[in-house]
Amino acid sequence: MAQQTDFIVIGSGIAGLRASIALASAGSQVTVLTKAKASDSNTEWAQGGVAVVLSDDDNAELHEDDTLEAGAGLCDEQAVETLVTEGTKYILELIDWGTEFDREGGKLVFTQEAAHSRRRILHAGGDSTGKEIVRALIARARQETTINLLPFADTEKLLINDRRCVGVRYADPILKSPRDIFAKAVVLCTGGAGQLYLHSTNPPGATGDGIAMAYFAGAEIADMEFVQFHPTALSVKNAPRFLLSEAMRGEGGVLRNAHGERFMSKYDDRLEMAPRDIVSRSIVREMRRTGTRNVYLDMTSKTEEFLVSRFPAISKTCAYYGLDISKDMLPVSPASHYCMGGVRTDLWGRTTIPGLYAAGEVTCTGVHGANRLASNSLLEGLVFGARAGEAAASDSLNIQVEESSDETSSYGSLSAKVSTAVRKRVKRGMWEWVGIMRDEESLSRAYAEFRQISRAKLSNASRNFVTNALLVARAALWRKESRGGHFRSDYPERSDELRVHSIQEGDKEIDSAPRISF
Repeated sequence: MAQQTDFIVIGSGIAGLRASIALASAGSQVTVLTKAKASDSNTEWAQGGVAVVLSDDDNAELHEDDTLEAGAGLCDEQAVETLVTEGTKYILELIDWGTEFDREGGKLVFTQEAAHSRRRILHAGGDSTGKEIVRALIARARQETTINLLPFADTEKLLINDRRCVGVRYADPILKSPRDIFAKAVVLCTGGAGQLYLHSTNPPGATGDGIAMAYFAGAEIADMEFVQFHPTALSVKNAPRFLLSEAMRGEGGVLRNAHGERFMSKYDDRLEMAPRDIVSRSIVREMRRTGTRNVYLDMTSKTEEFLVSRFPAISKTCAYYGLDISKDMLPVSPASHYCMGGVRTDLWGRTTIPGLYAAGEVTCTGVHGANRLASNSLLEGLVFGARAGEAAASDSLNIQVEESSDETSSYGSLSAKVSTAVRKRVKRGMWEWVGIMRDEESLSRAYAEFRQISRAKLSNASRNFVTNALLVARAALWRKESRGGHFRSDYPERSDELRVHSIQEGDKEIDSAPRISF
């Protein structure tokens, strides 16, 4: 039984909620589908904060320069300009909507993070920024009577009719069966694919389904080789990786090896405040040099009172594992954190498929280039979520909802779960062969492995999972240089000839020969 609505938004992180509010403000009926509860998203896990130009000693040009520098020559300058100039407006709007960023004496408090030339990072609850933003946005969304939040509704695929996206098929949480819902347009805000890796700071739902669904629907996918690994994830035996915010280094934390030596001076003049890709590779090299599985983040120069106040959630989590952040050196190692690549969009969230828009980590807007500047992700979701919602509304004024789709757009069997066997093989393969350090041999092995898995009879979720792994591996195989988050030990230098985006065209058959265009 089919349903109708004006617009469908998939995902309820910062991008999805802001897009929904923009659509509802235009007088539209909006259905928001989420695979879990409405507040469960990558946004909720964001600790450090959101970068924005609001302090007296900062300006948009400085923020833009920092973003371009971190992006290693692949940022779209117009996209970066849009981000930093419009970001201030949307952050002030969040504050008007009740978002409670941390203050001292009534004034907003800013912190510093790696590769930023100014203290421009707003935070909330010390290290619970994302959680506070989601709270405020959900409260604001619930003021709009035309927004229908539908949790535990796992999207199975995009519905395409005559090359236009007209709706989605999802697993109805009540009927426990697949159901189609049609709309004028769909806005994809499903987040990234950090869970492709064995060690990740991302929540369990960050499996990249939106990227794969868009690919199978025929959309262009860009820059999938660029994966950011966060340098400092808590590394405790038999425990999942837990993010230790970059703000900890911004507040004076230093990295030490197993011998207690501060080592970043051997790798970069910016020490612990170098861009994330450099710090992550430096940590890997130091671990290999010392024959250890981790290094240490040392915060002991700060008082217990300051650390517990500034990093309450981190302090509590570390204490659970028997670590006092004011007295103990914290064992850390890199973990997958953010995907710079994704569904290719313009500056208004339009993908290469009419009727399909996207915003947030699921996209490649060109803002991040080859390496995301710390704390730009929440700002991107906010700015481009609003723009995607506005564009979808204005572009669809004369569009009618059609309850039909092409039969050829279906694939796989309906299931919300990735099989344990597929998940384990892909995650280990991605970590070992498509990780922080890459080369021709390891990438070729990964690509062959993932192609073999993709030929099996798989559920939609499993096929999405291995498809994303293939998209990353074959783009990384093609890019014979090192740039930003992509490092090839067999091609350690940057190539001017490869200062281009890798674009993989949507294809129903992922196991066909790679087709990459620029």
